[in-house]
Amino acid sequence: MALLDVVQWDNKPGEVIFKFEEGAIALGSQLIVKEGQEAVFFKNGQALDSFGPGRHTLTTGNIPILEKLINLPFGGKTPFPATVYFVNKTEIPNMKWGTKQPMQLMDPIYNLPVPIRAFGSYSIRITEVKSFLIMATGTWQAFTTEAIGTAFRDMAILPKVQDLIAEFMIKQNITILKLAAYYDEIGSGGKGKLAEEFTSFGVELIRFAVESINIPDDDENVKRLKKALADKAEMNIMGDDYKTKRTFDTMEKAASNEGMAGGMMGAGMGVGMGQQMGSMMGSVMGNTAPGGGQGMQVACPKCNAMNHGGAKFCASCGGPMSVPQIACPACKAQIPGGVKFCPSCGANVQGSNCVKCNAALQPGAKFCPECGSQQG
Repeated sequence: MALLDVVQWDNKPGEVIFKFEEGAIALGSQLIVKEGQEAVFFKNGQALDSFGPGRHTLTTGNIPILEKLINLPFGGKTPFPATVYFVNKTEIPNMKWGTKQPMQLMDPIYNLPVPIRAFGSYSIRITEVKSFLIMATGTWQAFTTEAIGTAFRDMAILPKVQDLIAEFMIKQNITILKLAAYYDEIGSGGKGKLAEEFTSFGVELIRFAVESINIPDDDENVKRLKKALADKAEMNIMGDDYKTKRTFDTMEKAASNEGMAGGMMGAGMGVGMGQQMGSMMGSVMGNTAPGGGQGMQVACPKCNAMNHGGAKFCASCGGPMSVPQIACPACKAQIPGGVKFCPSCGANVQGSNCVKCNAALQPGAKFCPECGSQQG
């Protein structure tokens, strides 16, 4: 094997480590280390000496341990059995990480487990070259940039990513479906949590970013979460009108099923149709149930508290359970007392005041009983 007179590494952007094979270097060779690089001599897995940027002549004077490793009678060109590793000490950008299998995370808002996959990138700088090389070439057996990136992903990043995302959701009290709005915050928090782990390898973590969190649309729990969010958004937009809409949606659904009365009762009570709807259904069922409806629940017309069918007075407020009926002054139809307009003809059934003397008038009065003036 020809002995090399010059030992150097022309690294490309993104490359981390380069190995000169043992036996290719001669005593007296020139070692050229470029800016942003460091060269380390290894023998039997032990780091001997390291060299920073510059041109170095390899002699036993600047590598004292060589004197014990080589035989000198080779006339200045003695080959020595050591390996040289070059390490790039500049920032290594845009290294990728990603989960290999979906992670099961519990949504803190809706308490549903959801499978997710996360992806991102990171940047590093080698700070302790000997510590890094011992880990990379010894423990990891990683000699290429790709292998080193895989080791960082599996040993440092993935063991903490699941806890990182779950902890963020709990602290921010957000659902999994809203994580996309917080990638920057998760990345910043991740850098702080992962920095110590990288430091133990002799590496500085400069940047850590979350670029995507994938949630399968066909997962049943994901579908349930999306529906819950849609319902919540609709409720916020519609306000009180949302309850009315839900009531009519439930009534329409129940009406399409057999046994409408029983379906209405079950659906109405089950999804909270509202006390007014409960009162309507209770009254209808109470009137048709055998034995006067004693087993049915009927809402009080005054306070809406539920009472047994057939009760004359409310057990909660003491008010009468029956609503007195009056005759509409316009069409003579029987209508519940207290209403403002007749449900049959639309006439105003409330009392009014005389347009001239302001005396109180009966509903439908055409002349004032005090001053005799014609009304309306």
